[in-house]
Amino acid sequence: MGDEKLLRDIGVRTCQRRRELGLTQEQVSERMDVSVQMISNLELGKKAIRPENLIKLCRILEVSADYILTGKKTESDMSAITAKVSRLTSQEQCLVEMLVDALLAK
Repeated sequence: MGDEKLLRDIGVRTCQRRRELGLTQEQVSERMDVSVQMISNLELGKKAIRPENLIKLCRILEVSADYILTGKKTESDMSAITAKVSRLTSQEQCLVEMLVDALLAK
């Protein structure tokens, strides 16, 4: 995998997760104590992220470094999803299960 594609993929995953959480680039940059330009460059795949900033980013985005770097969710990432689903009503949990079943049947 080329470095450019890797950086783009990291940027896409970072941007998608930030948006899922309803965060702006400004909010993430403030929490990380970095410039908005750094976040923008990261999401555009123009710059690599330093290890210490990756740790901060993962905490803010509530994902593992594995997910940001490779796109693979870890057991920890999956347990976060399980915790969210457990807060749903029984009826909502059934809908989630039906959706998962439908997606797996594709």
